[in-house]
Amino acid sequence: MEKKLMLIINPAAGRGAYKVNLPEALQLLDQGGCRTTLFFTSGRGDATELAAAHGMEYDIVACIGGDGTLSEVLAGLMRLDNPPPIGYFPMGTTNDVATTLDLPKNDTIGAARRILSGMPHPFDVGGFGENDYFAYIAAFGMFTEVSYATPQQQKKALGHLAYVLQGMAQLPKIEAVQARVEYDGGVVEGRFLYGSMSNSTSVAGILRLKEEMVSLGDGQSELVLVREPQTIDGFGAILTSALTQSFDCPDLLILHTTRATFTFEKPVPWTRDGEDGGAHSSLSLCNYPAPVELIF
Repeated sequence: MEKKLMLIINPAAGRGAYKVNLPEALQLLDQGGCRTTLFFTSGRGDATELAAAHGMEYDIVACIGGDGTLSEVLAGLMRLDNPPPIGYFPMGTTNDVATTLDLPKNDTIGAARRILSGMPHPFDVGGFGENDYFAYIAAFGMFTEVSYATPQQQKKALGHLAYVLQGMAQLPKIEAVQARVEYDGGVVEGRFLYGSMSNSTSVAGILRLKEEMVSLGDGQSELVLVREPQTIDGFGAILTSALTQSFDCPDLLILHTTRATFTFEKPVPWTRDGEDGGAHSSLSLCNYPAPVELIF
């Protein structure tokens, strides 16, 4: 049965890698029964508006870009009553969602095959404040500014190394913030180096959660909090716990929740799917259980 596929392309993602084998990928989709229409973005927010305006005209809405592009498409589809399934061609630098789903990265032909052979799966979407959304993570604290603080030219030239260099530059700036975090299981208070609510096994390409800890369509998100350690050894214990995936350090909290409200003494910068999420003194996050389906 022939299907209409909307393909939203972010030409800036992945250093323009979408051009490699794109004609072959489109031919493969055509042979598989997908009649594809291309839409190109030119700036931030374009993917959201395109998905919201035209999503209902298609059987599948797919995007070529990074996690930020996918996030924008999800935000657009959240405006629709019955959104079509989503296909994803990961072309970004970090690609946490692709890592979680084991999707082909920077491979248009492989991604096209996955769309044709894959099945739609329930996919939770995060709520960020009043009317915003995130695909897989909202976070504050150490290294979270790296994604959107890294100059685009560096991303194009250096790829993932650009994030590493930017992260090293931010090491001297790491400061803990006083926070109160309310979630399903209660309240946590203290000084934190990092906090996030996520739906991914790969967090910013740095922290990896065990696969059994994460389910993308169970209606729950993972709340990760890193307390400020009292000693240098305490910081080492946090790193060891994260790198070995033992998660047995008391300063590294990993909780499951459907919501989380963060209250700070002063506005704290946030990142949302690797993009600038603004500064907030109070912010409520939630999990919208499986309002969309992702093909994989």
